[in-house]
Amino acid sequence: MAETRKFPHHLIREIFEQPDALRRTIAPRVSLAEGRVCLDQIHISREELRALRRMNIVASGTSRHAGMTGQYMMQELAGVPVDVDYASEFEYRNPMIGRGELSIFITQSGETADTIASQREARRKGSRTIAISNVEGSTIAREADGFIYTHAGPEISIASTKAFTGQMACLFLFALYLGKIKEEVSKELAQQYIGELLALPQKTETILAAAHQVEKLADLYYRVDDFMFLGRAIHYPIAMDGALKLKEVSYIHAEGYPTGEAKHGPNALIDFRLPLLMIATCDRNHAGSVVRYQKNLGNMEGFKKQGATVIALATEGDIAVPQLADHTVFIPAAPELLSPILEIVPLQLFAYYVAAKRGLDVDRPRNLVKAVTLE
Repeated sequence: MAETRKFPHHLIREIFEQPDALRRTIAPRVSLAEGRVCLDQIHISREELRALRRMNIVASGTSRHAGMTGQYMMQELAGVPVDVDYASEFEYRNPMIGRGELSIFITQSGETADTIASQREARRKGSRTIAISNVEGSTIAREADGFIYTHAGPEISIASTKAFTGQMACLFLFALYLGKIKEEVSKELAQQYIGELLALPQKTETILAAAHQVEKLADLYYRVDDFMFLGRAIHYPIAMDGALKLKEVSYIHAEGYPTGEAKHGPNALIDFRLPLLMIATCDRNHAGSVVRYQKNLGNMEGFKKQGATVIALATEGDIAVPQLADHTVFIPAAPELLSPILEIVPLQLFAYYVAAKRGLDVDRPRNLVKAVTLE
């Protein structure tokens, strides 16, 4: 699996491996007929999970972005308040956690030093812990009260892609699992979400089949030196990770912001020299998503008046976004809580193609390592 085979780099191969990685992560853990999620390696009783009053999610880099999407998933499906922390900052703020709480620690390698240190601090204070990792038998998993492996397969490139989508899938599985235990999710709703989970790999393949469209965008923008990525609600972490991927592999300065925050400072930077990549998808069956979408359209119109170039991610069939944006990349329709798993794929492709066209080592970006084992 570590061979590049028909691909010129590990990074692009791993991006294209995401449909199979998602199948391995999701399919063995769900039963559509029963509306059930099976997480046998969570060694915490149902009674204890039912009594949870608060949760913490702790991670670094891309894994933290996954944790930020998990915050929305847990709060909507399980009705539990969730805090998200940088692992590197967790111990310094004297985290007020303890018994009756659950802390989730996310790390691709399972050996990230600051994440392991944070887990030990949480356990010392009495919190139950769950680890999400891509490496079986890793330190983070061995020391946790339960673990969920992503089953993404080896990730050779330093920039995380398939492990990231796998982490979001694992977080959603746990949110659904916890929601059922806490009786916040009915069997019918669980069946609906499981059906949508099982559809993700094929929808990801649809996006990858149009990779050439993203490559054409890279042809237009690979010489640009600054980029801004914007997203609202659960899509804001995806904007952050899109920016992170671009800066990691292409050395382009890129920032990810909540779209609504643009007026609180970043708006001063927006003109014809700063391309904007806006996540403007919409789940028509989710009231909050529709409200967010309408605000995005208003923001996009304002940015265009400032002379900005806008690249937008929109839901298939959308007719309003293409009228405002300079370029539109379409995403298959999905529920609000699952669409981030699809949205990140074209952003990964964009980062890869831009870096490749700049003649850079996309698999081994300068000054970076795969597993950060020193704090």
